[in-house]
Amino acid sequence: MSTNYLENNYLTLVGKVTGEKRFSHEIYGESFYVFNLSIPRLSGNSDIIPITVSERLIKEDTLMEGKKLLVKGQFRSYNSYENEKNRLILTVFAKDIVEVEENNEEEENEMVRKDTITNEVVLVGYICKKPIYRQTPFGREISDLLLAVNRAYNKSDYIPCIAWGRNARFCQNLEVGTEVKVVGRVQSRNYEKKHEDGTVETRVAYEVSVGSLEVIDENEDSKEEQVTNQEAV
Repeated sequence: MSTNYLENNYLTLVGKVTGEKRFSHEIYGESFYVFNLSIPRLSGNSDIIPITVSERLIKEDTLMEGKKLLVKGQFRSYNSYENEKNRLILTVFAKDIVEVEENNEEEENEMVRKDTITNEVVLVGYICKKPIYRQTPFGREISDLLLAVNRAYNKSDYIPCIAWGRNARFCQNLEVGTEVKVVGRVQSRNYEKKHEDGTVETRVAYEVSVGSLEVIDENEDSKEEQVTNQEAV
């Protein structure tokens, strides 16, 4: 299958800047910064998503606290080596950032309630680890997926995804190497990491909450299966 990397991995986020921007790195004289974008959920909570952006895409006041932005880009991963251990770091790589006119609180809530797109990601990639299926004590079905999404220059992004309900049940039978298309939203969640010395550290995980999933049949250039799930919180 011919690869169009812009179609394999793209997202749209609308949210508000929270916290201060941080310097990330410099390549060939171009500086990149990281900032957090707060994106409201229907439940009333918010996802806090890290955004990596070039200095060339922003003005001096673009990343001010509380500024509402439309971000278009890709969900990417890279390896970070800390204390002789490897960690998968996830970030949104911004390709375009636009300031958005501010709504009042009532209009904001109405946009979220009507499911206006404020957080959508589309990924086409390969299952690179056997999906893990489980049920919560309350009987909710969940499957954890790891998707390898091709990028230019023979690179790949490894994106954790989580499927719910019918999607979760369907995903448990997917084989490693299966090509799929996932549409969902980027979410953040806190979890506790227990260290060998007994101390507990609170960390933040980032993943894609799957809304719909298709298995791609390359031989017939068609989609074999499609499961749509509206159960994700």
